[in-house]
This record gives sequence, C-alpha cells and structure tokens, in this order.
Amino acid sequence: MTRTIVSTPAAPAAIGPYSQAVRSGATVWLSGQIALDPASGQLVEGGIDAQVERALRNLAAVAQAAGGSLADVVKLTLFFTDLVHFPRVNEIMAAHFAAPYPARSTVGVASLPRGALFEVEAVMVLPG
Repeated sequence: MTRTIVSTPAAPAAIGPYSQAVRSGATVWLSGQIALDPASGQLVEGGIDAQVERALRNLAAVAQAAGGSLADVVKLTLFFTDLVHFPRVNEIMAAHFAAPYPARSTVGVASLPRGALFEVEAVMVLPG
C-alpha cells in the first residue's frame, strides 16, 4: 500500500502524533479538525458558530492540500460536547456542502481537545 502524508500550513499543525491527512490511491482520510486558528494555534472565540466555521475552513484547507475540496468528501463524522447545537450546525454545514450530501455520523462526547465544542473528521475520494 502506498500512502502519502498530507500537510498544509493553512490548517493547524497536528497537536499529537498524527498527520493532518493520509492519502492512499484516490482515498484521503482527514484527521479531526477543531477550531484552532492556524496562525496562532489558539481556539477561536465566538461560540459554536465561530468554532464550526473555523473547523470547516481547516478541513477544507487540508482537503485542498490533498488535491480535493469539500465537494469530494464522502463521509463526515461530527463530534459535539453538547448536542443542543445540532440544528445550528446543520444550518452552517448547508453553506459548506451541497447535495448530494456526504454520509455523516454525529457523536456526543464528554470533552474535546483544547476545550473545543465541535470537531469534524472526513473521508474524501478524489475524482479520477
């Protein structure tokens, strides 16, 4: 199996022993993104809306570095520390994804790195 590590300064550097994404063939596994500002490495302020927007911009930056875009995402996993935000996140995501939408799982968790409220990870298949 050939694999290529994907990395970009347009998204936050990994805060542990993992890669921003790994590509094998046309499939790219994008690591979870929280709302860290790539320049400062700090969690953005502004609540759930700001955090979801920043996390999705981070995910898009990694997708672009891998040669794709959010339009190529086939599967998303969303992590929330409070599922009360689920309807608002759906509204924000509608601005970033178009039909046909990727498959998606949503998971409620007790906590996320750096005190984040939201995290998103993805699987992308590049057009061939």
